[in-house]
Amino acid sequence: MIEPLPLVAYKDLDEQVEAVHRDGYAYLPNVLTEQKIQELRVAMDVLEPIPESFDRLQTIEGGAEFFNKSVNNAFNRDFLFTDFLDYPGVIEIAEALHGPDCHCIGMTAWLTGPGRPAQGLHADWQPLTVPEDIMEDSRFRIPVYITTAHFYLDDLFAELGPTAFVPGSHRAGRVPDGDKDYKGVAPKGIYCNAGDAVIFRSEVWHQGTANTSSQVRYLLQVHYAQRMITQKYPPYLNTFQFDSGIVARATPRQLRLMGDHQPSNYD
Repeated sequence: MIEPLPLVAYKDLDEQVEAVHRDGYAYLPNVLTEQKIQELRVAMDVLEPIPESFDRLQTIEGGAEFFNKSVNNAFNRDFLFTDFLDYPGVIEIAEALHGPDCHCIGMTAWLTGPGRPAQGLHADWQPLTVPEDIMEDSRFRIPVYITTAHFYLDDLFAELGPTAFVPGSHRAGRVPDGDKDYKGVAPKGIYCNAGDAVIFRSEVWHQGTANTSSQVRYLLQVHYAQRMITQKYPPYLNTFQFDSGIVARATPRQLRLMGDHQPSNYD
């Protein structure tokens, strides 16, 4: 069993932001009610993947080794997901890290079934490659360009295949290349409760562990970034269209997070 990741629940926004800078992540307990968890699970069950949007659907019946469904642009499919663009307790951290004009670059509803193997250790995006001795200098700090919020819809235990993080690995200044640990610190599993969330920066080394249980794991991912980083809403070349009903109901903050910005650099 992978050792548990230290989960310290900072209540102050400044402490949460500092945790992302220092540790690479911040833990947020009890973000969702039981009712909201069940609503999300039901909505994720009925979402139909759109291949042109790079959605994925693998089924045992179709010959796959394990069930896997991921649906991109979930905010554009059901207003239940749209509310997760600016979910309370999470959006404040994203805006503090990326600025008040940040936006959502993607949202994925993801279900993974029994038999899913472990991923390799990876980083989602390494914006800058920096020598490690410079990264270790306390005077040097790379801005947080992209974060991901994980909303967990299951009580997580080792066999269910929780995400495992290497705390502090964002300070490596590089992506892992066959590494099994960072400075002797191995990946540690997120054993938290349904309704908890974690927000982490893109450079943190992490991996999905193997699902050896008999359950499907439910996860909602929301990706945030500084405004100057492009949004990832496939299909591209102006093929993607916002749902008019979603846009009509969205708040000004949600519209900005979907890309309704005021003029700025290069506009």
